[in-house]
Amino acid sequence: MYSWILAARPKTLPAAIVPVWAGCVLSWKLQGSWSPWLACCTLMSAVCIQIATNFFNDGIDAAKGADTAKRQGPTRVTATGLISRRAVFAAATIFLVIALALGVVLYEAAGWPIIAIGLPSLYLAYGYTGGPFPLAYRGMGELFVVAFFGIIAVGGTVLIQTGEWREEAMLLGFQIGLLSAVLISINNLRDRAEDATTGKNTMAVRLGDRGARFLIWLEIKVAAFCGLLWLKHQLPWLGLATIPLWTLGLYLSFCVFTSPADKSMNRLLALAGLMLVTFALFFHAAAVIGK
Repeated sequence: MYSWILAARPKTLPAAIVPVWAGCVLSWKLQGSWSPWLACCTLMSAVCIQIATNFFNDGIDAAKGADTAKRQGPTRVTATGLISRRAVFAAATIFLVIALALGVVLYEAAGWPIIAIGLPSLYLAYGYTGGPFPLAYRGMGELFVVAFFGIIAVGGTVLIQTGEWREEAMLLGFQIGLLSAVLISINNLRDRAEDATTGKNTMAVRLGDRGARFLIWLEIKVAAFCGLLWLKHQLPWLGLATIPLWTLGLYLSFCVFTSPADKSMNRLLALAGLMLVTFALFFHAAAVIGK
């Protein structure tokens, strides 16, 4: 059981939970109500897709030789032989089937846009590291996260709750997507040397050590300054959600520039996850206060 929990990578799940959480809060802020049932279905679907993505990533990276003995990050179950690649792929498929079943409920609530969002999301659970154009191996991991774990995840959640695509949801999704991308960027910075030898051309490999560190700083800073745009939407209180980015985010940026690209980056990953969750907490509090 521990091996399966390890393969599911529970520390990555905030990237699936936060967009739905914040999207529901924004929906309540915009229309004064929200549906717990639809929120639950959306959340479970997002978590299932995230876990499936992690399972596929574990199996595919092992098959491609991307996870070697030099790995600085957490243990990968397929590469170490704890679970077979066939079993990992089967588990990933089961989670995608569950996500698809939940998607039927969401389709009944929001119609065809759920198909437009859901089908690419289901495919990219595999296509992130597999298929003819694996995004993670082409340096597009951060762009994928900003789009699917940020803008689309938040925008889709608000669509399900309100029946509308909202500009405010795009702004919030962009902020959350950037903060989720920080997790990927730190992970890729830590593994840059190994990835460069295995053909995994992540953004960190393409930019080099210094460029990869600057990218993390930029992601945090852009997300923070986007908080000013809530003034445009006459929701100034929601800008207070960026407080963790000006505090914890500054400390994280300092550590990124001063820490070696080795196992010490695992601590920074935890800080980045904490920053993402804290952002959601502050957003929730600001929405209540601003009410």
